[in-house]
This record gives sequence, structure tokens and C-alpha cells, in this order.
Amino acid sequence: MTKENRTSSVTTSADPESHRKPSPAELEWQQKVLEPTLTKSPERAAKFTTISDFPINRLYTPADLADWSPEKNLGYPGQPPYTRGIHPTMYRGRLWTMRQFAGFGTAEDTNQRSRYLLSQGQTGLSVAFDLPTLMGYDADHALSEGEVGKCGVAISSLADMEVLFDQIPLANVTTSMTINSPAAVVWAMYLAVAEKQGADWKTIGGTIQNDILKEYIAQKEYIYPPGPSMRLVIDTFEFGARQTPKFNVISISGYHIREAGSTAIQELAFTLRDGIEYVDWAIRRGLDVDDFAPHLSFFFNAHSDFFEEIAKYRAARRIWYKVMRERFGAKNPRSWALRFHTQTAGCSLTAQQPYNNVVRTALQALAAVMGGTQSLHTNSLDEAWALPTEFAATIALRTQQIIAHESGVTNTVDPLGGSYFVEKLTDDVERGAWDYIEKIDALGGMVDAIERSYPQREIAEAAYRYQVEVDRKEKIIVGVNDFIAEEKPIDILQIDETVAHRQAARLSKLRADRSSAEVDRRLNALRKAAEGSENLMPFIYEAVKTYATLGEICDCLRDVFGAYEEVAIT
Repeated sequence: MTKENRTSSVTTSADPESHRKPSPAELEWQQKVLEPTLTKSPERAAKFTTISDFPINRLYTPADLADWSPEKNLGYPGQPPYTRGIHPTMYRGRLWTMRQFAGFGTAEDTNQRSRYLLSQGQTGLSVAFDLPTLMGYDADHALSEGEVGKCGVAISSLADMEVLFDQIPLANVTTSMTINSPAAVVWAMYLAVAEKQGADWKTIGGTIQNDILKEYIAQKEYIYPPGPSMRLVIDTFEFGARQTPKFNVISISGYHIREAGSTAIQELAFTLRDGIEYVDWAIRRGLDVDDFAPHLSFFFNAHSDFFEEIAKYRAARRIWYKVMRERFGAKNPRSWALRFHTQTAGCSLTAQQPYNNVVRTALQALAAVMGGTQSLHTNSLDEAWALPTEFAATIALRTQQIIAHESGVTNTVDPLGGSYFVEKLTDDVERGAWDYIEKIDALGGMVDAIERSYPQREIAEAAYRYQVEVDRKEKIIVGVNDFIAEEKPIDILQIDETVAHRQAARLSKLRADRSSAEVDRRLNALRKAAEGSENLMPFIYEAVKTYATLGEICDCLRDVFGAYEEVAIT
């Protein structure tokens, strides 16, 4: 597809060849009102930018949208190009799913927190796993020492997953699980619990993050090399399309890319190009795009620059529609419509003056809602200190509920649609993302770009530039580099080593009670399948049901696939 097909001809604010032609009325205003004002009172800075350092003009008028078409660029909600949202009535019909991230300690601890949040009005579950689980190790592995239950819940087997969802009917609630390298294993455990509860796989809903590409780019919690990892992801696509038609088999995540220091445009571009890569690999597997594309979801950050974030979400929907229809020939409108979850920006929250974080989170959450998110997690005020206390998590949930029920922003669809500034910024962000997508295409795709460290280097440079601006006070972080005040301690959630001891005891009993012969048989079948080309999900599922542990299953795949070591950026 050509650049003319993809974007409007509106030039960016930074373009020296800008074709912007002010109206006679605007020129008169500049001469008679603006210039005398600037002579008396200069502006606060030589330049104004977004938090991502994107230049912002003083004023936006129809001249900034000279070649902009409401029909082409804006459209109507629920119709291409989906700039205004993927549903005709948006929040007038149904509010976004309110998910508070929960996960700490043992499965019992997290089950209690999840049930509490549901009782307080949360409308969907979101599970965080601890580092050993994310890396595919059991809680009693030597490399797990000191990390069990610390950054999420410890899950080592189906027995833990059964406790995690005790008294939570999976037929009636959707669950998002932030798991990547071992995603196929954890998802198999979830499906086994659903089956034990009597839930129908054809009707249960939820999401596994399952986005291994952003692990290589940003978060670094990978196990296997890119090729085998992508095989596992596409195995879940194929299995999900056949067995769990309402379950989202991936949440293609820009959140962690942004948390690593990217700009908004980099977050958008790298996330959507990851999405393109998954679709490419699935089609090469022989899958029909319309069989799996409706089950792809996305996950974006909500950072602190209110309007830049809104523009990012609107541009994301427009780009994905064009990609799916023009690049992949998708025919199902559900394949065209980008659905996304949002989480407020953890990296923006400060240990200093932590109650300021309530305000930051509220503004970020409001941007996500104004941008049309389908699901939202609001971070807690103690984010920079520890996992949230019940008190902090409740305030974070109440923030969403106040936006939903008291702010009035849910009463109309796309309330900022038609704003000169928002529409111009949406066009500019879209164009910036397309430029990155083209560069990655030229490198041979995202896997090749990752192996050359291209996105990693771009993010590192952006993070460095931003930190320099903060150090120079060109960007102000309240309570950090300005408006500093005396600190008062806050209560935080403490995870002690008794969690690790309890998990180790549970694993010891599990191994004593299960059938070792049946576990070995299923693991050997999985190993043999991994050496071939079969879909591994059925083999993983059968191993899970014998109470083979997460670490045993991941070690089995490590034996075949090997472990990945990243090449250092030079």
C-alpha cells in the first residue's frame, strides 16, 4: 500500500515544508493581538512539546487540517477507519471492563484479593505472576530464591491454579493473565480449572498476554529463542481458534515498551509491527486471517501527556484497520477493529510524595477512556514502593468508577472528535508510526529487527533523551526535580519468605501424591512433539492435567529449544 493510501497529506508540526496557510482572520489576530502580547509577556519556553518530545504548536485552526476529510479521517464510531471507536455507542451502551491487577504471595493470598476487588465493583480479573513463574521455574528451584510471590502470585502447578480461582466461577468472569514465555502452560492450567468447574470452553472469555516479541524488545522475561517462542504463540492461535472462540489468545503489548522508555510513537509503532509479525507467522502456518484475527487484542500504556495518549489510541485503530484490510486482505469487520486494554503508566509514578500518584493516575485513566479503551487497570499510589495494599488498590478502582459515573465523559462517543488539535495530533502520530513500520519492514520484519537490536536501540536512545531533559529541568516531575517537600512514610505490602516455604512444602506434597509414571509419560510425549512440528497445546494440556509442574514442562521445552541469550547493544 502506498503512503497516500495510508495517511492524510497533513504535514507534521515539525515539518519545515509545512503547507499550513493561515486564514486572513488568523493573520490579523497574529499581528494585532498575539505580537503585542508576546512583546509584553514572552511565553514560558522557547518550544513546547509532548512528553515524548513531539513539537506542539501554539494554536490549531482549520489551517492545520487543510486536506483533512471528516469522512476519510474521522468517520463514525463502529465503522472504518474506527478513529472514533469500535462500537457505535461506546460507553453509552457498556462501560469498559474495570480490571485491577492482583497477584502476590501464594494462590490463597491472591484469591482473597481478587474476590475482595470483585466485591468492590471490579468487573474483570487481572492476574500478575511472580518472577519465577514468568521465567518458567518452580518455586523451589534454586534460581527462584528470594523472588517467590514478591512481584506477583507464585503458580507452580495446576493445584496452585485451582486455589487461585477457588469460588470464582470462570464461566461468569473474564480473566487477563500477564504471562508470556510460559503462556501456553499457564493457559492450559486455566483451561483445566475451567473444565473442572464445568465451564464450557466455547463460551469462556479472557486474555493471555502471550506476547513474546515485546519481551525481547523491552521486558526481557524470555526463555527460548525467537523461532521456537513464535511457534508456541502460533500454536495458541491455532488451538484457540478451534477450541476457545471467545478467548483472546494474545494481548500485543506496548505497555512494557513504553515502561522501558520509548516515546508514544515508538510504543504505537513497535506494538502494531509486533502484531503484523504475529499475523505473518500465523498465515505462514496456514491459518486463515479471519479465523484468528478477531481474537487478537492489544495492550497500551496511558502516560501523562493527556492529548498525546488520546491521539495514540485513535491512530492505533486507524492503522490496524488499514493493515488488516489492505495488507492481509481480512474480510471480517471484527478482524479490522483493534480492541485494547490500557494500564496507567507505572514508570510515571514516584516514590516521592506518593499521594501525587492518585492525581497522575486519574488523568492517565481519563485519557484512556477519552481514547476509547475496552478495558482499564489503574495503578495504585504505592506503585513505586511495592505491590498495592488493599487500601491503595481500592482507591485505584474508585478512580475508574468516578470517571465512569461522575465525570460525564461517558455520555457521548469520542467527545474530542473534531478538535483541531486532537485531529492534527492523531494524523501526526499515525504518520510517525508508519515511518517506523516501514523501517522494520525493510529490515525483514520484527524478528529480524530484534535480532539486530533495532527497536531496543531506539528505545534506549529515547529513554536517555528524556532523562537528560528531566535532569536539566526541561521537563518537570512534581516532587522529584521541583516542588520537593518533606516525606512521610506510607504503609506498604510486605511479602516475607514464609511464602516461599509454603510453596516449597506444597510442591513437595504434590510430587509425592501424583503419579510420577504418568507425569513422565506426558512429558516424554511433549518432548517428542517439540522435536517435530505438531501443535504443542494438546500435549501441554495433557501434561498439566497430570500435575506436571510449570518448571518441569518448561525444562522439557528448554531441552529441545535451548535458552535465549540476548546480544548486547553496542
